[in-house]
Amino acid sequence: MPKELVAVAPKKPVLREYREPPLMPGQVRIRSVFSAEKHGTTLLLYRGISPVSHKEYDPELGLFFPKGEGRGWTADFPMPLGNMTVGVVTEVGEGVEGLKVGDRVFGHLPIRETHTVEAGAVRKAPPDVSDEALVCVDPAMVALMGVREGNLRLGDRVAVFGAGAIGLMAVQMAKLSGAAFVAVVEPIPLRRELALKYGADVAVDPTREDPGLVIRRSTGWKGVDLAIETSGAYVALHQAIRATAYGGTIVPVSFYSGEARGLRLGEEWHFNRQVMVSGARVESEPYRDHPRWDRRRVEETVLELFRSGKLSVQGMLRPVVPIEEAAEAYRFIDEHPEESIKLGVSYEK
Repeated sequence: MPKELVAVAPKKPVLREYREPPLMPGQVRIRSVFSAEKHGTTLLLYRGISPVSHKEYDPELGLFFPKGEGRGWTADFPMPLGNMTVGVVTEVGEGVEGLKVGDRVFGHLPIRETHTVEAGAVRKAPPDVSDEALVCVDPAMVALMGVREGNLRLGDRVAVFGAGAIGLMAVQMAKLSGAAFVAVVEPIPLRRELALKYGADVAVDPTREDPGLVIRRSTGWKGVDLAIETSGAYVALHQAIRATAYGGTIVPVSFYSGEARGLRLGEEWHFNRQVMVSGARVESEPYRDHPRWDRRRVEETVLELFRSGKLSVQGMLRPVVPIEEAAEAYRFIDEHPEESIKLGVSYEK
């Protein structure tokens, strides 16, 4: 029987067998080839500390409520783990158009050996985009939203806080957009090293240096025009404010959890008339520049950046393990973030 990776309780991943349901009209069946996790958002859910772990989000009202009221989105166990998957179509249901057996596809699908889904849940993979790049489409889309929401312009100075997959994409995109200076702030050495390879001018270790002070010194004591906060740490958001110039822009793209400890809005934020742009979230449509930009255009832009070689994922997928080792690897990335960037899972026998 095929296997899937799920969390049966907070911080308890297991690889378990399952049965696929019958194929219905409009559906396709897929054999997985390669998957990846989205560490920031999903690890919060896996640990049971996400906002939707303890509350419910009502999308119509745009408000959170106590869990148990049945108002909307919440997170419960057991839950599937994994963010994106590349696979091959093995069966096609009645009425499906545009997909056939043998097509290579990708989509937001968990770490699972097979999938039976509506045909619209996946799209045909461009032949000239690698599996590794396709499973990074999600973080690349978030990074692109952050850069666009920050209105980055030619010659701007930029700081990226957090060098996970989203932050590393944002570093590259800032350079592609014409940033004259890009700093990255990240406590993990291997991530700082990769950020420098991707074009960052300065890599700051916040455990050893004051990020706001270092970045202001590096910019002639002016600060950056734009800070993109990708780490989900409130103290990093506070440092992003400190590093940003008077009148500059801060774009948080993270899914924060808990109380805002370490964020002190009565300090630099109160004095420097900065703009904080929330909503750099791919799912939150319509966007500010609707109808010219929608989720489809964001995805197409990312795919073209991968296709053209302007955006790289080299060195980003670490570790990569076979499906048989997925549960152990998942515990590892949670407990040893210093050794990982983005978990990849392969299914080849």
